Amino acid sequence: MDVVIKVENVGKSYIIKHQGHSEYTALRDVIADNAKAMFRSAGNIVKRSPPKIINKKETFWALNQVNLTVNKGDRIGIIGRNGAGKSTLLKVLSRITEPTKGRISIKGRIASLLEVGTGFHPELTGRENIFLNGAILGMHRSEIKKKFDTIVDFSGVEKFLDTPVKRYSSGMYIRLAFAVAANLESDILVIDEVLAVGDAEFQKKCLGKMQDVSNKEGRTVLFVSHNMQAITNLCNQVALVRKGTIVQVDDTSKVIRSYLMEETSREGEVIWVNENRPGDSNIKLNAIRILDQSNQICNNYGSKSKIKVQIDFDLFTLDNALVIGFDITNEDGIILLRTYHNDNKPEDWPKFQLGQNSIYCEIPGELFNNGTYYICPKISLHRIKWILNGDPLLSFDVDLDHGVSPLWTSYDKVNRPGFLAMIIPWKIS
Repeated sequence: MDVVIKVENVGKSYIIKHQGHSEYTALRDVIADNAKAMFRSAGNIVKRSPPKIINKKETFWALNQVNLTVNKGDRIGIIGRNGAGKSTLLKVLSRITEPTKGRISIKGRIASLLEVGTGFHPELTGRENIFLNGAILGMHRSEIKKKFDTIVDFSGVEKFLDTPVKRYSSGMYIRLAFAVAANLESDILVIDEVLAVGDAEFQKKCLGKMQDVSNKEGRTVLFVSHNMQAITNLCNQVALVRKGTIVQVDDTSKVIRSYLMEETSREGEVIWVNENRPGDSNIKLNAIRILDQSNQICNNYGSKSKIKVQIDFDLFTLDNALVIGFDITNEDGIILLRTYHNDNKPEDWPKFQLGQNSIYCEIPGELFNNGTYYICPKISLHRIKWILNGDPLLSFDVDLDHGVSPLWTSYDKVNRPGFLAMIIPWKIS
């Protein structure tokens, strides 16, 4: 096999500084000192030295003992929870940052798309940035010109090609950036979660393009995503990253099942406190739980039962673009259901308030087939940015028990094919 990437015992560390005071002066002490000073001469006024500031340093290993071998033409998915080290790994491979230890061997040119605007100069136009990116890859101007029309056609931003990219929306940015990365002459294509910003049609187009560059052109693809369905459709192998280390590399379905089983709570709820809460300056999650019809936390249901999903959160801004929801996936990561709080008419949307909020929805009974299912919360500012996107947090089991026909045998209950098991009325016409 032709090895194009070899990662050996790679680690990447960062220094985190914590600032603290060696002593603390309370308000009552200040008042007491000033009161005493009134009865003393000016020369004997008590003077307190300012508190000393102590800087503490901590070494954080974003990557540690990472080993990976990638062959030419491989399509490798990289999955793991937020903060596991996936993006850091891609930055190290793309030479954006140097590893602290270890060795990396790369054969060929790398084109990477790691975040909105990577490799783009905001003051330059779309046209100028195409040539800039080609030059960064070491391509001659004549080579870039040959690919220029293909890039513009794929991106769909021809109308704005001579507009500075700082005026592009995030979706336009991604369209042009992916078109450049995928169509210029690179041997290895490295793509982070940024494709989630684009619309569904463009995501499908991008996945198709990545399959083409791998199958038809023999190029290698590294793809980080929380979308297990996209990983399944594209990748022939998956690497699972946990706490800065690659813990498993295997066939796509095996690794996805392992990830879903090991990384989700079987307790029926997840609760966060203080700085550990996921979110940003707009919203912080407090809890997510699944409840039965008696409002009791539960992770095992009969298929005829309704399933209640409740999300508790603190809201710091009232933004009409805020969207809260979740995916339900099966054991292969395939999305069976996606629901958002604002899927209904605007007058039926939950009315949010600043501070604590709690919202819920009920998934109807007589829907799911026998199996294990996973809940993946999704929070975004609509068409602006993702706040939380895709980590599976909760799992629950469904036992098929809602058949009413005398022919709905125990054999059917366990082995009836399909993800859903709705009873649909039949009539004679």
